[in-house]
Amino acid sequence: MDTARDEEAGLPENARTQQPRSSVPSFLFISFLLFMLTSHNGDEFLARHQYQDALRSLSYQLSNYTAWMNGTASNFSVPLRDVTLSPLLDAFYTQGGIVDPANYAYYSNLTGFVHAKTRFHNITPSALAESDTLTWRPLAEAFIADTNMTGLEDRLGSWNWTACNKLAFSVVAKNPPTTAASQIALVHGKIELTDAWTLDDFRLEFEGVHFLANGTIYGFAAPGGGHIDIRLLPSLVPESARNETAPIIEPELKARINKLKNLIDAGVVEQESSSDESPKSACSFTFHGQINPVAVPEQLMKELEEEIQKPTGISTVIPPKLSVNGVLVSKECGLLYAITDSEGLSSSAFFRKVITYAGLSGLVYLAILVLFARQAERSRTPSGISRVSRWTFLAQSTMDSVSFAGHITFAILAEGRPSLTLIAPAFLACALFVQEAQFFTLVNSIQGPENFSPPSQPAPTALSTAPSVDAAPLLTATPNPLPQSPATTQSSFFAFFIHHARTDPQARLYITLFIFLTLIVRVILSPTLSMIFVAVTYSSIWLPQIIRTARRGRPSGLAKEYIIGTTICRLFNALYFLACPRNVLEVEPRSWSYILAVFVVLQALVLMLQDVFGPSFFLPHRFTVAQLYDYHPPMPLPDFESPEQSLGDCAICMEDIIITSPLRRRSKSLDARGDWEEKGSTAAGRKGKGGLLNAMHMGVGGVTARKSYSLAPCHHLFHTDCLEKWLAIKNICPQCRRPLPPL
Repeated sequence: MDTARDEEAGLPENARTQQPRSSVPSFLFISFLLFMLTSHNGDEFLARHQYQDALRSLSYQLSNYTAWMNGTASNFSVPLRDVTLSPLLDAFYTQGGIVDPANYAYYSNLTGFVHAKTRFHNITPSALAESDTLTWRPLAEAFIADTNMTGLEDRLGSWNWTACNKLAFSVVAKNPPTTAASQIALVHGKIELTDAWTLDDFRLEFEGVHFLANGTIYGFAAPGGGHIDIRLLPSLVPESARNETAPIIEPELKARINKLKNLIDAGVVEQESSSDESPKSACSFTFHGQINPVAVPEQLMKELEEEIQKPTGISTVIPPKLSVNGVLVSKECGLLYAITDSEGLSSSAFFRKVITYAGLSGLVYLAILVLFARQAERSRTPSGISRVSRWTFLAQSTMDSVSFAGHITFAILAEGRPSLTLIAPAFLACALFVQEAQFFTLVNSIQGPENFSPPSQPAPTALSTAPSVDAAPLLTATPNPLPQSPATTQSSFFAFFIHHARTDPQARLYITLFIFLTLIVRVILSPTLSMIFVAVTYSSIWLPQIIRTARRGRPSGLAKEYIIGTTICRLFNALYFLACPRNVLEVEPRSWSYILAVFVVLQALVLMLQDVFGPSFFLPHRFTVAQLYDYHPPMPLPDFESPEQSLGDCAICMEDIIITSPLRRRSKSLDARGDWEEKGSTAAGRKGKGGLLNAMHMGVGGVTARKSYSLAPCHHLFHTDCLEKWLAIKNICPQCRRPLPPL
């Protein structure tokens, strides 16, 4: 019945037999897609719960703090300040006071960066008992007397506290109040302690208060992930400033609660990065600092800070040095760091510094890109590519890839205008990396057959020799070779991989790129590897090219403008971070950077001198092993009685190679039929004026005739013009496909 309906409907026969699909699988598939698109993974749910827990905790803290401020029942109270702390602080720095505003002033906005040196002191009871020379020893013993040292080793952790000699302090300050009733600003940021031996950092989160009138700073510093209760900040300040500090905590708690609510409502939830490694230490610190006054009137100082924050172009005083002295002390761990020789830089000045660096770095990379494009255009032919070293361009492309990753990371971490300016050098470094990688691939594909050696022929077996009488019936019965056993034909995957990597140029290329990319990731994450990477790559900019030029006995083909320009631009990038003490990344100067610069300049000088004095001018004579192939060897002269003096057919144009020279006209007068060199020597040996002229004439004619043909190492003969045009496209023989040396 259904078939009749299909026939009436005019459906084809194949359509009649198809049954409608069940809707259940389609429904399940669509449901699965909707579930994957709309569901949230476990990390997002966990982050949302963490945000909600933090919101509840802050709300609970605010309610208790508000109750304590109002004098009602509360589960919270601010402890009194330790009376033994102030005498200990006086032993390390002078706490500030009110200065004459007509002559001196303090920095009011601390948003920026401070770098300082530190001196470590162990103030545990056992260490103080052995320190008889410390004048402040009784003050430290009084401060640490009531501390429980049980579990001290666990709190100290794995961090090497004695090796820390530097401190970096990044601060973000709230907008200073404009009213004279309260001159206290909240500050928060990070404190990083640096290990002098390993250059590792130990980061502490910081929350504190800044008294604008006398330049004092008080705060808590805890390891990353630790919670800092800002409600306890009034316990650090002097008793006279306790009542002024307590009211500024409540607005900050409310602002953080509103920020969390907005993030949760907007769905902007980020999972904090977690690490399986245990924290380096569990020691918490208190920070006590004093900003040193500057010899600038207060009114001029206000104008300067306003101009720094909102530039208008007015003329102000030269920004004075921002310096801070202080103490970072941990009572529970018996640690104390005295902070000295500090220098600060405001965030606005730092951002202008980053913008200036980004502009200069962009110009440098643009210059390198233009120079490379011009050089690649010159060396685009196989003859030019056969002269350059691929490792030179691989080293530079690797440097540019690391530079691209570094500038992008820097742009992400920087906020505001500097992040946009850093995109310019990052983009140019990426473009340069792509161009150099493509050129390296081209050079590698052309120079790959240079080291190819044909597989050796297998040694003849016993069956290939003349068989004996007894073996004759066996050979007749089994004409085909016996199959080998599977144990001899099968090989492991590792052996196959090694063989493929050794014989396939593309496999070697991909393996090399994989190793370099892995190295780049490790270089970015490790400061020590970064220094090693810079030293190795910059010392190998021109060294592979020098070696290749000396080994092959031919000039490099690199233009002087490319060598000089690239050397200057590369050294600018290296010396800025390795020699400049005020670079944007605050990298410490390295004394070996100047040795590296001299070595790179010497490489460039040797590379240019190779074009003037020869590829091996700096090597002893016994090491000059470069042998140039002669495409024009002496060949037997064709029959002088033939109408055309042809050496044969050209393997490219398939036309005769005709010899047109004085030898053809004079061959009949010579009663000899040796090669051209013998005729030349015969003419040279004759006496008299005619013999000398004949020898000179025949020598010139012989050279001219020999340059009209070219004999390849594979014994294929070509016209010289044809071979030159062919080598401009490929550097292999057009007949046997073997690599050809330069013409």
